[in-house]
Amino acid sequence: MKETTAPSPVVLFCYNRPEHLARSVASLLGNPESAATHLTVYCDAAKGVHDAAAVDAVRRYVTTIRGFASVTPVYRSTNMGLARSIIDGVSSLLRVHDRLIVLEDDLLLSPHFLSFMNQGLSCYQHDDQVASIHGYCYPIRTPLPDTFFLQGADCWGWATWSRAWAHFEADGEKLLNELRQRKLASDFDMDGSYPYTRMLRGQISGRNDSWAIRWHASCYLKGLLTLYPGHSLVENIGNDASGTHCAPTDVYSGNMGLATVGVRRIPLEPSEVARAGFVEFFTSSRESLLQKLTRRVSRSLGGVR
Repeated sequence: MKETTAPSPVVLFCYNRPEHLARSVASLLGNPESAATHLTVYCDAAKGVHDAAAVDAVRRYVTTIRGFASVTPVYRSTNMGLARSIIDGVSSLLRVHDRLIVLEDDLLLSPHFLSFMNQGLSCYQHDDQVASIHGYCYPIRTPLPDTFFLQGADCWGWATWSRAWAHFEADGEKLLNELRQRKLASDFDMDGSYPYTRMLRGQISGRNDSWAIRWHASCYLKGLLTLYPGHSLVENIGNDASGTHCAPTDVYSGNMGLATVGVRRIPLEPSEVARAGFVEFFTSSRESLLQKLTRRVSRSLGGVR
């Protein structure tokens, strides 16, 4: 099979945050590969009159984007919501392209992001066990390898191939039943440190509209791997209460590095060191959030000053 050398196409999903979108695009343009990169921008439609002005501002901004090999806007005529929009958009583009880099409008990107993603896509394109490449890494205290694999998939600046996206299962109940039947819930939840199973139950019941938990579970159950950088090439700026799905927090910030992250072949197996670091981070973050909540409640009751 002929090796792909051209930069992977990029798709960017947005809704009603023009300032976040402009910052995200500016950071993407800071990558030298952007000039040769074809960009598709999916703009969801407003839910109602209260979102209409912001949605219109986003669409006006999209018409001004320059600096890429091409910019193709896709304007939704009705509000699809994030999950349907991403599932539909990624599926549509991967019927045309064999690989794709996927972004949302609240991600700031290192100048080395596209290099890492394209290297990863080329290096592992023929390895069926590798589902995706991910640009974000949690601010973990544990020293990590330059690159490493974990089982499953992730969602803050990622890339995949059509062969891997074919494993996406939209039926959350089917995924949850398989996790239970195979007694994998605890392992899936990173030894109980992160509530992935609860997120999946929430998606099934309609309490959340997450495409990402279904993508993660789909890959996890197939034993597929995602490649991560040892330091983050992405910063999420959407945890500021501006978005639909994220509560305000800074617990995930502070780890975007300025150094390049090169990709070389490593064993196709989950990193025990990285998994332990993720578990420790999730556990300590949960404890920190609980402490903040306790202090907030105490202050509201006239306790801690």
